[in-house]
Amino acid sequence: MNLPRFSVNRPVFTTMVMLIVVVLGTAALTRLKVDLFPSIELPTVSVRVVYEGASPEVVEAQVTQIVEEIVATVPGVEEITSDSYEGGCRLRVRFAWGINVDTAALEVQAKLEDEINELPEEIIRPWIGKFDIESFPVVILGVSSSMDPVQLTELINNQIRYRFARIPGVAQVDPWGGFNREIRVELDRARLEALGLPLNQVLQALRDANLDRPSGRIEEGRYEVTLRAPAQFESVQQIEDTVIASRDGNVISLGQIAEVRDTYEELTEIDRVNGELGLRVAIRKQANANTVEVSQAILEKIGELKVDYPQVNIVPVSNSGNFIERSIANVAQSVLYGGVLSILVLLFFLRDWRST
Repeated sequence: MNLPRFSVNRPVFTTMVMLIVVVLGTAALTRLKVDLFPSIELPTVSVRVVYEGASPEVVEAQVTQIVEEIVATVPGVEEITSDSYEGGCRLRVRFAWGINVDTAALEVQAKLEDEINELPEEIIRPWIGKFDIESFPVVILGVSSSMDPVQLTELINNQIRYRFARIPGVAQVDPWGGFNREIRVELDRARLEALGLPLNQVLQALRDANLDRPSGRIEEGRYEVTLRAPAQFESVQQIEDTVIASRDGNVISLGQIAEVRDTYEELTEIDRVNGELGLRVAIRKQANANTVEVSQAILEKIGELKVDYPQVNIVPVSNSGNFIERSIANVAQSVLYGGVLSILVLLFFLRDWRST
């Protein structure tokens, strides 16, 4: 059977078949999940160990090599790549294809837990995670303001981030490069030496004065009251008035030997948004969420936040949804051009509009 001749001789049948294909294709297209990358899991597990204050050479000898030897005993490991830097190290463990990455990560964690005593006591417990494409941020926002940097960070952590977290499909909202509040005590070395105060005594006095511990309970009849002894610092003045020691009946307070400043942690990186000092907010979506819909909802939420917080400037720095929309638009445009071109070619050769 000649398909072109059959199609030309049966125009109604051919039209119905084409309409069925178009309708089914349109219905499938509306339900098609749209994302930037396919949902795949690479057989790679990352291990990060923090050893504050250690040089790269010390980290390599006392941490990296030991962790490599421990991880190498996990079944299925094919390759281990490590980087040692000041204050820690990072390892990438590649397994054979077909291995369950979740199970492999649990096995690596169990091995490290069993051999943790071989590592220095000063390290922070190793962090273990798997490589997941869907864990990349969908949208990265830049936030800047003329407010105090500490107040801006607290505003984002306590209010703005939760507004984004309530959006359907959003899994996690992480601020990057924030100005975390820090109460800095700058001791006067000359006064410490003049009074003969050891540094350990100053540290212990601060620890003892900044406590919040349970103090038992009181039972009276059928009632039971839990007691608590709140003694945490609430202001800089209370810290300055903390008694460190006494000499000849005279009390020595912290304010006499140090300057107490309410500031923020020393910055190791600086983020600028349109030339202004600010920070970034990374928003990750849930595994089964549509990237385009989540990104559009985030952009709508930005408009609401600009009305509620006019003193804060929020701009999208990176938007995966926008990239996907442009890619789909290019594909649709290519399909349209191809369809029109095929019609013109058929019309040129058949020289009959009805047959075409």
